[in-house]
Amino acid sequence: MDIPERGVITDHRRYWLDLLDRISRPLLEAGSTGQLKSTMRVETTTGSKTKPSTYLEGVGRLLAGIAPWLESDSGGTAEIELRNHYRDQAVATVAAIVDPQSPDYLFDHMEPQMLVDAAFLGHAFLRAPRRLWHSLPAQTQQQVVSCFQATREVNPYYSNWLLFSAMIEAFLLANDLPFDIMRINLPVKKHQEWYLGDGIYGDGEEFHWDYYNSFVIQPMLMDIATVMRDKNKIAAEEVETLSRQFSRYAAIQERLISPEGTYPAIGRSIAYRMGAFQHLSQAALQHRLPEEIKPAQVRCALTAVMDRQMTAQGTFDANGWLQIGFCGHQNALGEYYISTGSLYLCSTGLLALGLPVKDPFWADDDEPWTAVKIWRGENLPADHAL
Repeated sequence: MDIPERGVITDHRRYWLDLLDRISRPLLEAGSTGQLKSTMRVETTTGSKTKPSTYLEGVGRLLAGIAPWLESDSGGTAEIELRNHYRDQAVATVAAIVDPQSPDYLFDHMEPQMLVDAAFLGHAFLRAPRRLWHSLPAQTQQQVVSCFQATREVNPYYSNWLLFSAMIEAFLLANDLPFDIMRINLPVKKHQEWYLGDGIYGDGEEFHWDYYNSFVIQPMLMDIATVMRDKNKIAAEEVETLSRQFSRYAAIQERLISPEGTYPAIGRSIAYRMGAFQHLSQAALQHRLPEEIKPAQVRCALTAVMDRQMTAQGTFDANGWLQIGFCGHQNALGEYYISTGSLYLCSTGLLALGLPVKDPFWADDDEPWTAVKIWRGENLPADHAL
């Protein structure tokens, strides 16, 4: 089977693990030793050398992406050793950023962006309850809750930002901690109202041609609603409807990947790179792919994207930190709110590493994805709206 990739990758899981290691190592080595603020090089698009929220952005987004893998127990000896190493570092990093006595304490101020990335950290805890949340010492758990509660003073924008408030409360709800039901109900109801059809939600009342359905909206909405269902706060039928819409958007995302492993550079925040496919990776992780899409073809498609995008010269600086860009170092492609920490949302493309080695996603033979099949002339069934 000929998959058009830049490199010849025979072991996809090994490739994903190597990429996870490369992305994670500088941040977690610094964070686990209380040296994140002193070590992390901060790049912005405005020329400023400081951005206080960037450190929490890096931690929350990285952990949100690698959490399913941290939670897993699958893999060979080398993978297990690597995972144990990062489990320890992740726990130490979280302890440092919520401890008021730590040089890396990150909740010493409150600005809107802190809500965003506290929510990504909360999402990480939902994705790895055993290995992240329950592995924290009791005092650290209390400090996390206090930090999360402090973000309630941020008034979220009337957009996907509502889900950041909801994610924090969903984390509290999932762990039987005091929560605010209105901060969960309103965002879920509003996004149900903002559904535009065929698996797509508006970011607010209007449609934006970008990847925010994948960066934020659908992954968070699905997981928030699942917690609500499990705690009897929403009807199961409503969650099933969200799940069908979720699967349809996964089909759309799979079709966006070209035979060459590229995808359209459209809309805001394209410097999040392969984080544009968080949704597709989560659909594979949660076995929510449409029936017509084989898990192995998603693996091959995502691997092609990673090989095309993350190996571009300039993606990482000399010390291993991510640099602003889409395919390499392209500072002008970042919006004013983009900085070094923001870029670690790319790790969410790796969610499917949480699947065990024997899952069909990893175990099945290489499979061409939809664009490869169509552009080489295969007679495929027509695509249809939901």
